[in-house]
Amino acid sequence: MSENRMSEITIRPVVTKTDRKAFVDLPFRLYANDPNWVPPLKDEVHGLITPGKNPWFEHGEAEFFLAERAGQVVGRISAHIDHLALKQPPEQGMGPGCGNWGLFEAEDAAVATALIARAEDALRAKGMTRSMGPISLAMWDEPGLLVEGFDHPPVVMMGFNSSAYAPWIEAAGYAGVQDLLTYDLPIDKGLPELSNRIVAMGERSDKIRIRRVDKSRFDEEAALLLSILNDAWSDNWGFVPFTDAEIAYAGKKLKPIVYEDLIRVAEVDGEPVAFMMTIPDLNEKLKNFGGSLFPFNWAKLLWWLRKPKVTTMRVPLMGVVKKLQSTRMASQLALMLVEYIRRDSVSKFGAVRGDFGWVLASNGPMKSVGEAVGGTVNKVYRIYEKAL
Repeated sequence: MSENRMSEITIRPVVTKTDRKAFVDLPFRLYANDPNWVPPLKDEVHGLITPGKNPWFEHGEAEFFLAERAGQVVGRISAHIDHLALKQPPEQGMGPGCGNWGLFEAEDAAVATALIARAEDALRAKGMTRSMGPISLAMWDEPGLLVEGFDHPPVVMMGFNSSAYAPWIEAAGYAGVQDLLTYDLPIDKGLPELSNRIVAMGERSDKIRIRRVDKSRFDEEAALLLSILNDAWSDNWGFVPFTDAEIAYAGKKLKPIVYEDLIRVAEVDGEPVAFMMTIPDLNEKLKNFGGSLFPFNWAKLLWWLRKPKVTTMRVPLMGVVKKLQSTRMASQLALMLVEYIRRDSVSKFGAVRGDFGWVLASNGPMKSVGEAVGGTVNKVYRIYEKAL
C-alpha cells in the first residue's frame, strides 16, 4: 500500500467500505460543537463519492485519502480529474492540465499540509500541471472554501468549514483564483421601488410571460431548465456542462423539494429564455437530524415536505440565455422572476428572507441583480489554485 508519512501522520487511500464510512463520518467529530455546522445526510455523501451512483464518474475519476494519527482518522481529501473540465477553454478557469481536490477536512495544520501534498502527488501522477480546489466533486456540488460568513449556518447545498483552513491552504502555496458570493435578501417587505417599476413595465408587455413549472411534466421541465442553464452559463468561469445523465440525476434528487410556485420560466414571444429555481432551506429541518433519516426522521421530513414553512428560501440556479445577456431585457426578466417567486415564498411558505447564490465575483450582471433586489453579501467562498 502506497503511503506518505509526515511526522506521525499517515496518509492512505480509501479502499474498503469501512474506509468510506470513516471518510463520511469525520466531519461529525470535527464539527460536533460548532453551532453553525449542519450535518449532511450521510447517505447523500456516500452517493456523491460512489461510482455507479453519481453520474459525475462517467466523465470524472477520483481518489480519496484518509489521514490517520495514532490510529484515529484526523483528515480527509479527494484528488480528482473531470475530463469535461479538461476540455474547457483555459481562460474560463479549468482547461487542459487542471486537476482538482476537495472534500477537505483536517484536524490541524500538519494534517492539512500532508493531505494537500498527497492530493498534489496524485494529480501529478495523472499528468496534471495545475491544482485547483476545494471543489467537491464538481462546480455544481459544493465548490469553494468558506472564507467569510462563519457566524451563521449555510443554506442547503452550500458548504461549511473551519475558519482555520484558509491560512493552512495558503501556506501550502495556494492563491485565490475566484470568489463565489451568496446574498442575503429581505423578502417579506418587497423589492426596492426601482425594481418594482421595472417589474411593472414587464407585466404590461404582451411579449413576456412568466409561468410556473408543470410538475406533471417534471422530466420535460427539468430538461428545459438545465438546457437554459447550460446555455446561460456556458461562458462563465469554471463552467462544465451538465450531461444528460446528470440532468436526470439532479432531477430525481430535486423532485421532492420542487414546488411549482417556486420555480418560474420566463418566455419572450413564446420562447423559454430564462428561469429561476428556488427551494426551501432544508437545512432548517436537517440541522437536528444528525445526518440520518432513520429511524423516524424520514417520516418527519416527508410530513414537513407536504407543506413546508421556512424562514429562508434558497435560489441555487438562475439563468438567462446567452443571446439576451447583454440586453436590458435580461435584467427585467431576472427581476420579474425574483418578484413572482418572492410573493409566493412569503404568502404560501412563510419565508422572510432569501439566500441568492452562489454568484461568481467576476459576474457583474448577476451581482447587479443581487444588489438591485436589496441583497447584501453574507458569505464568500474561495477557490484556490497552484502550479504543480
